[in-house]
Amino acid sequence: MLQQTTVATVGPYFDRFVARWPDVSALAAASLDEVLHLWQGLGYYARARNLHACARAVVSRHGGELPDDPAALRALPGIGDYTANAIAAIGFDRPLAAVDGNVERVVARLYAVRESLPATKPRLRALAAGLVPAQRAGDFAQAMMDLGATICTPRRPRCVLCPWRASCAAAALGIAEDLPAPAAKPERPLRYGIVFWLTRPDGALLLRRRPEKGLLGGMIELPSTLWRDTPWTLAEAVAEAPAAADWREMPGTVNHGFTHFRLELTLAAAESEQPCRGIWARIDELGDYALPTLTKKVVAHGRGALRPQPVKKRRDGLLGPPPMC
Repeated sequence: MLQQTTVATVGPYFDRFVARWPDVSALAAASLDEVLHLWQGLGYYARARNLHACARAVVSRHGGELPDDPAALRALPGIGDYTANAIAAIGFDRPLAAVDGNVERVVARLYAVRESLPATKPRLRALAAGLVPAQRAGDFAQAMMDLGATICTPRRPRCVLCPWRASCAAAALGIAEDLPAPAAKPERPLRYGIVFWLTRPDGALLLRRRPEKGLLGGMIELPSTLWRDTPWTLAEAVAEAPAAADWREMPGTVNHGFTHFRLELTLAAAESEQPCRGIWARIDELGDYALPTLTKKVVAHGRGALRPQPVKKRRDGLLGPPPMC
């Protein structure tokens, strides 16, 4: 949960997760829908899918107990070098370096490594590995993370409180705040799509599930066109609509930001009684589904666009717009 997400944001989600699934076996027995539903709003949904798949693999391969071998840990879904080393060090006191962003920053400053990220990551991992003590590796791993999170911070590091200040090359050179040097951030491209707001006469809205793999995998959304680099016209989009109907474009757009691109969506609305592949749900039932933040934005925009606007009373006491001159 803490990958790409702050502790303050994660805290309530973590509490709800461990209350509902207190151990690996309980999580493995849950359905992916249940996991995604409890995860909604936290983002980066591949983490939820990997967490669920990992729990099932731990149960099926290791009897519900995490292995203490880093190689066996890396073979589990969603576990890479950092997570494997962190589990092995903190959980089993293996003498391994758990190098996250906080630890990279501490090591880069300690040795005054001037090369920019991410190119310098292998060197920082090697330097961190050389610092790991033979005993209490788990305590050391957590201390390094805490040092980076609370003292050796990205901005205005509190060098005067640092236990390694006397050994820190960056502090001696007065360049601690400049390290590690970030890579230039590429501009995020803007992509476009049209979302189809299809309802039945009873008011149910058509939803669909995204593919298990890929962005927002397994989550529930409204049908839409592909997201591409150029805007869609409604005439183009209806070829991808879930039903042949009298589609009309709604006013306004929905804007959303992903890590690597920005997204602008337009909504098209229609009503149809045709049988369609997907999930029909009433608006007041949408809370029962795993909806990512993007889908919640789309639903809120659609409801707002379709809501009848109140008629304002004119000063002359009449209703409606003033007469044309």
